[in-house]
Amino acid sequence: MAENKSIILTSQKPILGQIEVAPEVIEIIAGIAANQVKGVYSMRGSLANSLNELFGRKSRGKGIKLEQDGANLGIEIYVFLNYGVSVPKVALDIQEKVKQQLFFMTGLELKTVDVYVQGVVPKKHVQDINPNDLFAEENGDK
Repeated sequence: MAENKSIILTSQKPILGQIEVAPEVIEIIAGIAANQVKGVYSMRGSLANSLNELFGRKSRGKGIKLEQDGANLGIEIYVFLNYGVSVPKVALDIQEKVKQQLFFMTGLELKTVDVYVQGVVPKKHVQDINPNDLFAEENGDK
């Protein structure tokens, strides 16, 4: 599990000073990248995330767990997928998107990107209701 210790970014260019990134920033980047993958319904959140969202504060890093072992970084991603998608394909897309986005934004390379599918969510069936005829049957007969 990631400590509350910032992650130091390295550069190939002459250094003017040290660049540190809080672990929460990496979790947010990974969360946004995973949410952008087609087929992802939502990320799994904790009770604290749910309470924050209830009060209007969106938690972008929910469903992400950063692990740091020395110089090696790994991320665990917990997601709900839309019903009917190819689970392996969406999981691979999540892995690639998160890895690429994190490298692009920070230069950090992930050793692992583990995806845990927590469930699938069916599409909501929206029933057409005629407000002028609330008691009409679905096939149009009265």
